[in-house]
Amino acid sequence: MIEQKYIKWVYALSISFILINAVCSFFEFYYFNLLPAAILIVLLALFSLDKLILFVVFLTPLAINLQHLEGGLGLSLPTEPIIFGIMMVFIFKQLHSNTMDASMLKHPITIAIIVNLVWLFITSITSDLPIVSVKFLIARLWFVIVFYFLGTQLFKKFNNIKIFNWLYIISFSIIILYTLYSHALVNFDEQIANYVMSPFYNDHTIYGAMLAMFLPVLIFFMLNKKYSGSIRFAAFLFLILFIIALIFSYTRAAWVSLAVAVLAYILLLLRIRFRTVMAVFIITSVIGFVYQTEIVMKLERNRQDASQDFDKHIESISNISTDASNLERINRWNAAFRMFEERPIFGWGPGTYSFEYAPFQHAHEKTIISTNMGDKGNAHSEYIGPLCESGVMGALTFIAIIICVLSTGFRLYYTIKDKETKNLVLVMLLGFITYIVHGTLNNFLDTDKASVPFWGFVAMIVAIDLYHKNREEAVEQES
Repeated sequence: MIEQKYIKWVYALSISFILINAVCSFFEFYYFNLLPAAILIVLLALFSLDKLILFVVFLTPLAINLQHLEGGLGLSLPTEPIIFGIMMVFIFKQLHSNTMDASMLKHPITIAIIVNLVWLFITSITSDLPIVSVKFLIARLWFVIVFYFLGTQLFKKFNNIKIFNWLYIISFSIIILYTLYSHALVNFDEQIANYVMSPFYNDHTIYGAMLAMFLPVLIFFMLNKKYSGSIRFAAFLFLILFIIALIFSYTRAAWVSLAVAVLAYILLLLRIRFRTVMAVFIITSVIGFVYQTEIVMKLERNRQDASQDFDKHIESISNISTDASNLERINRWNAAFRMFEERPIFGWGPGTYSFEYAPFQHAHEKTIISTNMGDKGNAHSEYIGPLCESGVMGALTFIAIIICVLSTGFRLYYTIKDKETKNLVLVMLLGFITYIVHGTLNNFLDTDKASVPFWGFVAMIVAIDLYHKNREEAVEQES
């Protein structure tokens, strides 16, 4: 009797939905079709949050970017509304009963992230445009909460680390095939490469950054002997696809980031301590600052513009004389430094650069692609942007996150005994390095395309540090 009662309700609800949807469709109101998907998402959020997070990872490359919405922020559909919903479910659950792992909250990376978020909150209050800054802060919160705080708990299950990466790679491959097909129709023209991946990725720079970020991961999957031959062969095919896509993305910063990742790999093989690496980096930076005039004069002799010829394309990276893209970056950076000089402590407010930088441009530094409307990107740096938007502490707290992640990654690689876990740490670290190098020339952490893997990779490194670094010993004890 009870089963018949439930069946009657199923039939009644199904028929009601069909009738209401038919009426809505007749009046050209098609949003009612989304109701079953919305109900499914709500159920997953309430009863299977881990599966919903992984589903969002798969959706991320496929999401459509809507730019220049009211309030100055874009929106990525359908991912960001779902991510916001997951964040709200997490907050309500924590208010009801605190379930967060205390060891994760005490981790140096977590502390660095919390300090950075607190400072963003403070500078949102002091912001020149508080509404814009609050929206920026909320967007940063939903990425960090879902893919770092919840991510570390998701990755308590070791296999979820691999699933996360596979889901992004498979979904991204669909966009790569779409991009290559569209690009082939115009003979892989270098100018068309700037936006041929639209509307899924805003331009070729973020597209190239994500290609570079996942290349080390694919190499790990291809060489992992615990996988079957068919999976390793599939990883090989994906790797070839990603390399082809990277070549035709014409993204110079991606090649630079991969070169630095190779250098980092060599340092890890040589077991160079992280403190030594940092010391060399600081000394090199100081020398570069002292001799900056001579370096600039040397770079100004290079007049090679971007080209379809690979050698010339790489050579154009250092062209600050005629390359419009490079010159515009310098223009944006100089404007950001002038903004910082005017407000060095609290900055102008998170997310406000594109609204405030126009008066800080100098006429002789403008290029053919300069604008006063703030509609062609931001400060083009993950480090200089926070400097002018949140002051010196905004930049330093973000750099502190980077240093903590690198330090943890180096330590884990040197101490973990289990080969699979050790190699997984290696590729997470190298992928992370490609992004932080890329971040010197571009900034994408306000988008889901970059934030999902960026905070996901950080969460993986922390999860391995807390739950999986003695994995070989645990396996031996179980056997």
